[in-house]
Amino acid sequence: MSEIPGTTGDAVGTAGDVVWQNSPPGSIYDYIRVASFSIGPDGLIEQWSSRAAALFGMTSTEAIGRDPVEAFMPAELRSDGHRRVGEILDGKEWTGLVPFRMPGEGGAHGVAEVYVMPSLTGQGERAALCIVVDVRALRRIETDLAASQAIFGQSPFGFVLFGTDFAVVRANQRFATVFGGAAEDHRGRTVDDYLPQAEADRLSATLKRVLETGESVTDLQLVGTAPGTTERRHWSMNLYRVHSGAGRPVGIAGLATDVTRRHIAAREAASARRNLALLNEASARIGNSLDLETTARELLDVAVPGFCDLAAVDLYQGLLTGEEAAPGSWAPAHRESAGGSAELRRVAHASAVADALPTAVAGSGAPGPDDVPPALGSVHRFPFGSPCAVALRSGRVEDVPGDEMGFVQSTLAVPMVAHDTVVGLVQFSRTKGSEPFGERDRALATELAARAAVCIDNGRLYRREHERALILQRSLLPPGDPEAAGLDIACRYLPGNTATEVGGDWFDVIELPGHRTALVVGDVMGRGLRAAVAMGELRTAVRTLALLDLEPAEVLSALDEVARGLGSPGGGERSEGLGGSGGAQWPSRAAQKSREADLSEVYLATCVYAVYDPVTRRCTFASAGHMPPAVVEPGRPARIIDVPPGMPLGVGGEPFEEVEVELAENALLTLYTDGLVESRDQPLDEGLEALRSVLTGPQMELEDACDFVLSTLDTRHGEDDIALLMARIQGLPAEAVGDWTLPREPRSVGRARELARTQLLAWDLDDLVDTTELLVSELVTNALRYGEGEIRLRLLRDRTLVCEVWDAGLVQPRRRRARDTDEGGRGLQLVGLLSAAWGSRRTPRGKTVWFELALPDGEPAAELSVEQLLSMY
Repeated sequence: MSEIPGTTGDAVGTAGDVVWQNSPPGSIYDYIRVASFSIGPDGLIEQWSSRAAALFGMTSTEAIGRDPVEAFMPAELRSDGHRRVGEILDGKEWTGLVPFRMPGEGGAHGVAEVYVMPSLTGQGERAALCIVVDVRALRRIETDLAASQAIFGQSPFGFVLFGTDFAVVRANQRFATVFGGAAEDHRGRTVDDYLPQAEADRLSATLKRVLETGESVTDLQLVGTAPGTTERRHWSMNLYRVHSGAGRPVGIAGLATDVTRRHIAAREAASARRNLALLNEASARIGNSLDLETTARELLDVAVPGFCDLAAVDLYQGLLTGEEAAPGSWAPAHRESAGGSAELRRVAHASAVADALPTAVAGSGAPGPDDVPPALGSVHRFPFGSPCAVALRSGRVEDVPGDEMGFVQSTLAVPMVAHDTVVGLVQFSRTKGSEPFGERDRALATELAARAAVCIDNGRLYRREHERALILQRSLLPPGDPEAAGLDIACRYLPGNTATEVGGDWFDVIELPGHRTALVVGDVMGRGLRAAVAMGELRTAVRTLALLDLEPAEVLSALDEVARGLGSPGGGERSEGLGGSGGAQWPSRAAQKSREADLSEVYLATCVYAVYDPVTRRCTFASAGHMPPAVVEPGRPARIIDVPPGMPLGVGGEPFEEVEVELAENALLTLYTDGLVESRDQPLDEGLEALRSVLTGPQMELEDACDFVLSTLDTRHGEDDIALLMARIQGLPAEAVGDWTLPREPRSVGRARELARTQLLAWDLDDLVDTTELLVSELVTNALRYGEGEIRLRLLRDRTLVCEVWDAGLVQPRRRRARDTDEGGRGLQLVGLLSAAWGSRRTPRGKTVWFELALPDGEPAAELSVEQLLSMY
């Protein structure tokens, strides 16, 4: 409605402050279709309003002067209608429902509620005033009101209607239930009576915007407290503008729903999603390293700031130093002497709010003015009764009180438990302004600590195994600097770094009869303690086979059978084949077990075996899938020796081939494992070419040459173990060798004694003449008696004196105990008693029997005791 001044041109408030209100078409009266007309004393229509014209579809010209009964009522009702009109003109009031014909609707009938009031004309004659209401409009309004009342009164949601001044016009009982009192009590209140100031201002601005624009607002989130409670509640409110029947805005309707539970559920769901994401991140980021301190830092990288604001990790000192005792045990000595936990070391801390950690999170767990946080890397103890000490002792999460400054409001002391063993403690803290830890957070903290603990325990176990394997591996390598006749030897072994398991690389230098030397370099495929153990077994087997003085190819064939037996339960039975013909043949039962062994348990290894003879300066090589040897001779570039590679040990089925190479004086022979020349970033061909280039460099001392090779080559040290064996060829000089061939006749025995005496005197070995003559006589006599073909006598002088007697016979000498009545059969016993070592070996054209004597050191030689002499009888 608009206000119109009472006098044209006057302002509002003039003309006696009379104000007229104009109701334009579309007002409530038009909506309920109210009309009026009058009947004169003659019973005919005398006045006809415009609303009556609209209702009945008849203009005033058509209606005035007509009988209303005849004009509007059906024929069957007209007689009763005339009677009613007569009664009205007689002065009776009447109200009733009157059918009438609807205009423009095909002759359809409507029903009008007519209220007829008698009246008088100016001449005193009786007339009537008729008020007509369309019954259908009334029924429609009645239905709308009933529906509106039902929705408003029975709605499970809070319903409120704000006026245009934003005061409450009406509220339903559900709204009153939340905010107290009866529904009528809320009339006239504003949003300031329900919400905190900030939320009230936000709602007021939204109401104003809805009223001005007519745009609805859905799911407006409001936070407040219900009267008489301190619990924070969350409401969702839908707002829309309400109009009158004429389309004029009359207020804003609000539908409020308490969504506190939904908000809590959504928050818990978001927390669960966050926790799952945090656990997923922890799975990806924790445990990428086997280093204990790195794992602790990875835990804090995940937890801060995603889970907490401050955190610190303490690990047992015994665990970090490698002690085998269970670190979580609480010995009485600990409690009595130190009054607290076992020693721990602060290995990591992190903060999302400050550079320095407050004492509440980093200290003893019982904050106080004297509580000083341990420095990173320091060793400390928690007081016995502190929450941190209790957590370590019980294995359960404990709450730590906040600090006195109020900076830290919530701290969890979480023991790090792996396989029922406490390895340390992690403290998670949240500062003022963050949400305190809940039960769900305690469970997450326990899970994070447990995952890190398992990784730390795995790192501890790995480190222990790695150290044991490294000790085992080093104990199996030759001690000190190996020595050999005619060779200067230098060697290096470089294990992988701490992030890599120990490998199976090894090398060995084995003295053979005749001042010969076996050089061995091998590499067991695989890593860890089992590889180190397999390497030890193979190295032992090589030394055992070397004692049989087999050819290099035979050694590798026998070693291949040993490797094939390492992975099978019956692999130890292969030792039955060592002996007899030198181990070249193996029992069929062991071979069958090897074929039936699970291939996943077969140990594979590569190996190169070389035998060097200093007398001839010839070296015989055999390889089982190993890196080829390299040699550099004076004045010439380095070259790779072409040795048939063969199959790795443990594969079986393929024979091994030998290559014999004569090496020049002062030549440098290099044997190595693949870690020296091959890596993930360097192909083998490039590595071999680089090795040749380095070896061709300037000549230097042997130890310096080893260091130069390792420092110059791009070995990617740490990816794999490296074994390097370098030997400088120094053949025995001609004056250190005595070599004679004797005919097969008895007088050769005396000739052999004479040659040996002369040679020893020339070498100034007078103290060894008598013993050597006696033993040479025994060996030459045995060669004449049991051997074949001509006899060869050779004396070699180096660090010891070696005597060799060669013949073409294949029967190996066997030491036996002679009977009391035997006149002979005691020669080999005598050789064994008088020599430092003796033995025999096969040769391509027969056999060689040898003995070795220590060179005199200036002291008189020890004489045989009576017991030793009697042992021969």
